[in-house]
Amino acid sequence: MLLLCHALAVALIQIFIVSENWAFAKNINFYNVRPPLDPTPFPNSFKCFTCENAGDNYNCNRWAEDKWCPQNTQYCLTVHHFTSHGRSTSITKKCASKSECHFVGCYHRDSEHTECRSCCEGMICNVELPTNHTNAVFAVMHAQRTSGGSTHTLYLPVLAWVFTLPLL
Repeated sequence: MLLLCHALAVALIQIFIVSENWAFAKNINFYNVRPPLDPTPFPNSFKCFTCENAGDNYNCNRWAEDKWCPQNTQYCLTVHHFTSHGRSTSITKKCASKSECHFVGCYHRDSEHTECRSCCEGMICNVELPTNHTNAVFAVMHAQRTSGGSTHTLYLPVLAWVFTLPLL
């Protein structure tokens, strides 16, 4: 009997530890991503969060493939489909060329669904989802030299063409 009680106590403690870790799983900080340690395949290589038709941003970022973007790409693209109530229905993130980033902004597909597209430049820069005209932009980096000779990198959003016409 004592052995059975001990086994039950150990099992309950293990269940508590596992459930506690599961509860904190959504607290992953996607902004504190360290630069990759593996060698870059070519100069100015970068990575993006990548997923195809994910149900929410957390799962997209959590399970994103960790691979280098192809040499013919320069940006990270995010396409977010959501309902008029703000519920995400589909999230796609990938490496993209400049031509794929030409049409950023939000588009009303119909009265109940919206698509917002954004592009950014930089290592794993596509953490967030575009949800409106203020964050559905084309954000690029520019180096700016100050009078002291030091260089600062600025993220400058490029104005997005925002259309309210339905996509055909």
